[in-house]
Amino acid sequence: MNMELMDAGTALAETLEAENSALTALDLPRVGAMLARKQRALADLAAAAARVDAPSHHAADRVARRLQALALENKRLLQRAIAAQGRVIEVVARAAVPAEAAIGYGPARGQRPAAFALSAKA
Repeated sequence: MNMELMDAGTALAETLEAENSALTALDLPRVGAMLARKQRALADLAAAAARVDAPSHHAADRVARRLQALALENKRLLQRAIAAQGRVIEVVARAAVPAEAAIGYGPARGQRPAAFALSAKA
């Protein structure tokens, strides 16, 4: 396998491992900060793969299996983080809805009185 391709695959694997670690901890700011690094590692891998004639099957298979396992774990952890963010948004949205305040006393409790101008005309 071309050394450039091996290095690019290893760099992407290390990036995915770091992102998976941040996702496991639900450290979303750190995950977001890693996006450029991940995109760069993917671009480097694609560029290196385009320059390779015939990779060694054993080395290519090993790197491909590692990347596949890390990508599947990354997908699972991203879905977990998205679900957690959704739950937080639901809690905040529910808390932001004002509770209906009871108005007045007695049997009319909870009903708003008519505006004074309307009452005076009747």
